Amino acid sequence: MNSHRQPDQMLNIHNGDSAAGTAKKSDIPGEHLAWREALVCGPAPGNLAPAEFRQVRAQHLADAYGANLEKTFQELRGQEEKLARFSDHEEVVLWFEHDLFCQVQLIYLLDRFAQHELGETRLSLICVNEFPGVEGFRGFGELNEEQLAALFPQRQEVTQPQLDLGSKAWQAYSAAQAAGLIALLDSDTSALPFLKGGIIKHLERFPSTKNGLGRIESVGLQLIAKGHSSFRSLFPAFARREPEYGYGDAQLFLELKRLADTAAPALTLSGSSTWVLRHPRLLT
Repeated sequence: MNSHRQPDQMLNIHNGDSAAGTAKKSDIPGEHLAWREALVCGPAPGNLAPAEFRQVRAQHLADAYGANLEKTFQELRGQEEKLARFSDHEEVVLWFEHDLFCQVQLIYLLDRFAQHELGETRLSLICVNEFPGVEGFRGFGELNEEQLAALFPQRQEVTQPQLDLGSKAWQAYSAAQAAGLIALLDSDTSALPFLKGGIIKHLERFPSTKNGLGRIESVGLQLIAKGHSSFRSLFPAFARREPEYGYGDAQLFLELKRLADTAAPALTLSGSSTWVLRHPRLLT
């Protein structure tokens, strides 16, 4: 046994600060780590050394969200170092949901664990798409302390097929071409029940041969055309229409901003949060 390990020491890895913050106040034992990434957006090239990958991700996050580059890099390195010390814990519990945002984070982490012998550390997973009494469940961040704690006994030990599939899926997601992801759709992905749906939603983000837009952009433009021109109205409408993406408001805003920051913009931003559709023909 690892000499640094404390009895019953546990590490919970949550997809975001909201769920981690609630979990810290609950009866769920152990340490709670918010995995601060958004691998669903921006470059995620799988052919880089870990330090190079962190630099690419830090640059994207800094550019996209206006964060300090060096601070972002250090934060990414810090959580990776915490992950590398998983054997200090008797159990590591992964808390991730069914949507694309979470599924990408999950396969990244499963790939990381697949590269190591777990030894005496138990790796567990809590991954759900619904919660009793919560209509339109979107994620752990909307649950209270008691509700989160109620999920804890339902955790299941991660199996070798889940590790293998997670690693295969991450390699496909982080590849330069989509062929690996398309091949996964024709394979058995039952070890991770929500993965296939996530892959489909991801592939729908690729540009259409019809108008050059992916599903996110197309739905965004459709909603704006229907009157959701203010972002305060647009984001909730998008979240209701496309909950399987698991996007936060920042991710949607960045997707639409790209349509505005081109030589022939499909949108313009009036003021700080009102979108004006420039080319309605894109919707036909």
